[in-house]
Amino acid sequence: MAKEHHKYVEVPAACIILIALFALQHYGTHRVGFLFAPVVITWLLCISAIGLYNIFRWNPHVYQALSPYYMYKFLKKTQRGGWMSLGGILLCITGSEAMFADLGHFSQLSIKIAFTSIVYPSLILAYMGQAAYLSQHHNIQEDYSIGFYVWYLKLRWPVLVIAIMAAVVGSQAIITGTFSIIKQCSALGCFPRVKIVHTSSKIHGQIYIPEINWILMILCLAVTIGFRDTKRMGNASGLAVITVMLVTTCLMSLVIVLCWHQSVLLAICFVLFFGSVEALYFSASLIKFLGAWVPIALSFIIMMVMCVWHYGTLKKYEFDVQNKVSVDWLLGLGPSLGIVRVRGIGLIHTELASGIPAIFSHFVTNLPAFHQVLVFLCVKSVPIPHVKHEERFLVGHIGPREYRMYRCIVRYGYRDAHKDDMQFKTTSSVVLPSIYGPEARARKKVRFVVPENPKIDKGAREELRELMEAREAGLAYIMGHSYMKAKGGSSLIKKVVINFGYEFLRRNCRAPTYALSAPHASTLEVGMVYHV
Repeated sequence: MAKEHHKYVEVPAACIILIALFALQHYGTHRVGFLFAPVVITWLLCISAIGLYNIFRWNPHVYQALSPYYMYKFLKKTQRGGWMSLGGILLCITGSEAMFADLGHFSQLSIKIAFTSIVYPSLILAYMGQAAYLSQHHNIQEDYSIGFYVWYLKLRWPVLVIAIMAAVVGSQAIITGTFSIIKQCSALGCFPRVKIVHTSSKIHGQIYIPEINWILMILCLAVTIGFRDTKRMGNASGLAVITVMLVTTCLMSLVIVLCWHQSVLLAICFVLFFGSVEALYFSASLIKFLGAWVPIALSFIIMMVMCVWHYGTLKKYEFDVQNKVSVDWLLGLGPSLGIVRVRGIGLIHTELASGIPAIFSHFVTNLPAFHQVLVFLCVKSVPIPHVKHEERFLVGHIGPREYRMYRCIVRYGYRDAHKDDMQFKTTSSVVLPSIYGPEARARKKVRFVVPENPKIDKGAREELRELMEAREAGLAYIMGHSYMKAKGGSSLIKKVVINFGYEFLRRNCRAPTYALSAPHASTLEVGMVYHV
């Protein structure tokens, strides 16, 4: 009865800590980040000291457990029971993966040094100390977790406070790592668009995603209230961690072959060596699946969301590519439709890096008029961390120069902050320097002046003057608004994925950053149904 009462006291306390932790996320980790290192170091030194005390007091020979021979001897003696215990042994390493979740914020060298010199030795000493204590008290019917705190009982509460603080720091690392992963998946088109807030003006990797933050909080509270038992939560955590390790090992084999250009035999040997060990732990964790089904269910749901979004995005892009039109076709419609060119600049956002999108041809055929200067803007996320600023903008003419049609491709790495594409109101200051060189460079939000340079020929000077006049006449943002529908005769699965799954995600996810930054008074949305 006392144990049950203690459990019900812990659950509300844990919920309060979780709510406070997630509520503070929008302030950014840089405000309290200076406390993280001291807390973690204090915690590691504390468990190291307790481990050393237990080793020297209870069993100095416990260091022999470091030999793999005793693992083999243990499994040979216990057989099925020892194999089943591997699921609990796995919990010894859970939490250390949080360091690698923060690879986007720390260098690989710093993590290697911290792990090999501080984290790993501290964990070894702590668990050896527990083993030493349990080796002398294995017949006592008590909560064996007390072996961790036995040094002096007076220190149990201070150690508990430090442990809670270290757990909060570890949770913060997982939350921050989740934000980074979601941001990168969204940039690569594998996850619905979300709002990304950069909480620090100095450190790029510190971001905050409101939707993900509150979803994580609800899930954590649901797991805490639903399980009400650290043992079942430990089973769930262990299964999640070993699954991540197994998947990472399989993906690492692809990196060895495709990125490092090593032999397939080396990749197979890597998978067999590490994968066999992880598969052993994974099979032991599956025995406790009934108490650990939550992470598997959540992973399946998230995987389905990512697959539906990626499939819909791919089909949408394929439709754009297959239905794009040429410049000659567009201008050939002029005499038959009576197309006129109005003053100003038309900025058309598109995902195509070549050709004219079908949604613009749909607009022209229904409203035969467009601006005297057209700029097709394509914002692309490339699968590299950063794009140099001098390589970010690729600008060129579409068709002959007298058509006054341009294409501007803006490239961002998955760790770059999208800022420049929000300031295309001063299009001339971005487009012209890329075409005519540094002589035409101007500061943003400054009126453009045609440079007096003999290197610029008469035709180019006339084009610059016309661009300046168009800019003074005004800038209009033309946005495409597409609706996806599966073609008639499509399979039931495709209809469900496109008509319901993808459309539901599209309607409820965030709009692109350029759509949010465009002024409403100058924005024109063009709707079109995509039959894919």
